[in-house]
Amino acid sequence: MARETSMKRKRAIGNAFSYILLILISLIWLFPFVGVLLNSFRSYDGAVEYGGMVNYLIPKHFSLDNYKFILSNATNYKQWYLNTILISICVAILQTVIILCVSYALSRMRFKGRTFLMRFWLVLGMFPGFLTMICLYFLLKQMGLTQAGAIPGLILVSVASSGMGYYVCKGYFDTIPKALDEAARIDGASRARVFLTMIIPMSKPIIIYTALVAFMAPWCDYIFASYIAFGHDTSYNVAVAMYRWMNTGDYQGYFTRFCAGGVLVAIPVTILFMCLQRYYVEGVTGGAVKG
Repeated sequence: MARETSMKRKRAIGNAFSYILLILISLIWLFPFVGVLLNSFRSYDGAVEYGGMVNYLIPKHFSLDNYKFILSNATNYKQWYLNTILISICVAILQTVIILCVSYALSRMRFKGRTFLMRFWLVLGMFPGFLTMICLYFLLKQMGLTQAGAIPGLILVSVASSGMGYYVCKGYFDTIPKALDEAARIDGASRARVFLTMIIPMSKPIIIYTALVAFMAPWCDYIFASYIAFGHDTSYNVAVAMYRWMNTGDYQGYFTRFCAGGVLVAIPVTILFMCLQRYYVEGVTGGAVKG
């Protein structure tokens, strides 16, 4: 009895230290986000005076001036935001469709060169994407898909290599019994019908996971987007536009407006993850199997 009580006491002390450590880590992790959120409501009257850590985090005067400014006609923020949404939605839809088709083919079909193809794509995926930036830029420039045509150019580049991201989705399809496919094939169903009417309805978690990952990549893209849309203001996405906007303007004054723009950018992604978190986790865990 005494030993059991001692073990419970040790377990309680260990849990207490674990919770304290996790709380401290959470506070450290959330501090920058809270600072950005609060500074987005900081009133701007020509100069921003912080005067210490507390005043840096909590403004003396709260105002919606920063939001009114970036949503007014004084900036192209609305155009940048629409560009980002358009690119992200198009990439999410097209990339999800391609990944699902490629993953189903690699999971269910056996053909010559299948193993080599998967290994080859795996090796290619180890190389950083920015190594091809110069080649892609000149290729897109020849096609008129830079600067003024940067939006379709960014969509094309993001979708072109979608098939290489089959890993998690294929792993999920491998968990679905092949006996279902064979039974449907015996009844006369085509591969396409089996895929659309049987596999897709059972793959909701991995579809949502794939779409979210595909949506996030262009939503947060800065390096390649700045390279392709260089010098053409109306073709910028939010990340590129806000950086150039703050870097070339009054840094001290535009910082609070930058924070307001960052909060607006974070809202759609936060809502998506909050609504689809359960499916996202199921997709990751369901696809994390050996194919």
